[in-house]
Amino acid sequence: MINREIIRIKIVQLTYAYYQNGSKNIESAEKELMFSLSKAYDLYHHLLALIVAVTKESRRRLEVLQARAKREGTEEPSQKFAYNRFALQLENNKQLCEFMETQKQAWADEPEFVGRLFEMIEQSQIYKDYMASEKDNYDLDRELWRKIYRTFIQDNEDIDAILEEQSLYWNDDKEVVDTFVIKTIKRFEEKNSASQELLPEYDSEEEKEYARKLFRAAILNADDYQHYMSETSRNWDFSRLAYMDVVIMQIAIAEMMNFPSIPVSVTINEYVELSKYYSTPRSAGYINGMLDAIAHHLAESGKLIKYIKPEENK
Repeated sequence: MINREIIRIKIVQLTYAYYQNGSKNIESAEKELMFSLSKAYDLYHHLLALIVAVTKESRRRLEVLQARAKREGTEEPSQKFAYNRFALQLENNKQLCEFMETQKQAWADEPEFVGRLFEMIEQSQIYKDYMASEKDNYDLDRELWRKIYRTFIQDNEDIDAILEEQSLYWNDDKEVVDTFVIKTIKRFEEKNSASQELLPEYDSEEEKEYARKLFRAAILNADDYQHYMSETSRNWDFSRLAYMDVVIMQIAIAEMMNFPSIPVSVTINEYVELSKYYSTPRSAGYINGMLDAIAHHLAESGKLIKYIKPEENK
């Protein structure tokens, strides 16, 4: 699950912090990096658990309505949402249950928010269409939760605020992790029951090694990389560059020089995008031009072995 997008974000954050905290202990910083990445995987489980929490809330309210209907002799309410097949399968998922048993943070600690979220869902057209439909099968149950997640959970400022209070490590993770939750929903199959596999923490050991190697290269070779920046910054005022821009370019150069399988254009694009979130409004254009110039300078001087496509040349 932890991909290079998440890894790059964490390395930018922790490299900046490495220079700010003063201790500059790379062993401790590397441990912090790996812990931070593991917290992104925790968030993935935590967001899946939100589906379970909403489902439990709906059952709690259903029981109240059923008791009232029985008492008043009226028609009992539908159980369709409260016993949604996909949500029940997720609730019983072995991996998710094991995770939830180890966590201090739980959605049960946020009853008011879970209640409000359920009410939003209940009042939506998505919910009304589902409840009114005569069709009733697992695929529709799973598709309902994919729609609910994308509509009410994926871009929800209240959830963002709660997550920020629950863990400082989750501030910038949710947007990426959301895509993996949706992917997981789509992958669920009824036949797998409680044994349905969730996404692994890493797709391969290679991704974990990528994180360690990139972080160490960016720190240990910082002087060389910053020298390359100053060498190719004649058309820019390097001295006025935001410090975060220096950090972002330092990591980008580390990736260019240590991972020949990643195209230069991909590296540049990824770090330009990161600069839009973490640096100044002008940083993206500056970093794009600088990294392009640095890449060609390194290639011409024989320091960068990676092949640069002709269309990347100016």
